[in-house]
Amino acid sequence: MHGALEAILWDVDGTLAETELEGHRRAFNAAFAELGLPWCWDRATYLPLLRVGGGRERLAAWLQQVQGAPPSASLLDGLVASKKRHYTALLRDGALPLRPGVAALIEAAAAAGLQQMIVTTSSRAAVAALAAGSLAAQASAFRGWVCGDDVQRKKPDPEGYRRALENLALAPGRVLVVEDSLPGLSAAESAGLATLVTLSEVSQQEPLGAFAAAAAVVDHLGSPSEPLTLLRGPACPGGVATLSWLERLLPPS
Repeated sequence: MHGALEAILWDVDGTLAETELEGHRRAFNAAFAELGLPWCWDRATYLPLLRVGGGRERLAAWLQQVQGAPPSASLLDGLVASKKRHYTALLRDGALPLRPGVAALIEAAAAAGLQQMIVTTSSRAAVAALAAGSLAAQASAFRGWVCGDDVQRKKPDPEGYRRALENLALAPGRVLVVEDSLPGLSAAESAGLATLVTLSEVSQQEPLGAFAAAAAVVDHLGSPSEPLTLLRGPACPGGVATLSWLERLLPPS
């Protein structure tokens, strides 16, 4: 018998919306251009960089690679500030829509009285921009956010998920995480949380076996007009991630 689902913890990038390749990458390139730098990250360049969690950390790793030395604080700060402005503009304009099934599941969970929180390595400003844009109709469903600004150690460290559990005052067995990436899955697993992985444009490049720790793996959350493809986990009737199906993903009580 599975436990009763009481809360859902949502990742942002790649989970709520496909933000990495058409959001963050485009914003980094706009920042390079704004500062007159000769770099432009195409998809093939950006995908390996995503192994580094956190935008600032990712940028620092790239600068170290191309310059052969740690970047100056002024260059890094300038690029990060510019990138955030461009990324925020994309989100506030609603340029990055929610993924299939996301809005419906958030709304169903809210109607059922479940608690929901966002746990992300993204900045609080980025989440606020998404909440004002594509997520505006669902933003009030979230009890709170744990963002990259709020933790000492980002995913794959479990600090963010542990903070969310403390805020909710719930046992891990009654909480489900929705993630898209290996670092996110590792963070949730280390916090003792069951995870539904909804593969993004980025994480679908990984072998399916890498997600063996997930309770289920799907290509998206599904809708009546666009059923999900179940890649791992219990059968999902109708091809839609419903609350009753999510409850089956919790560990036995």
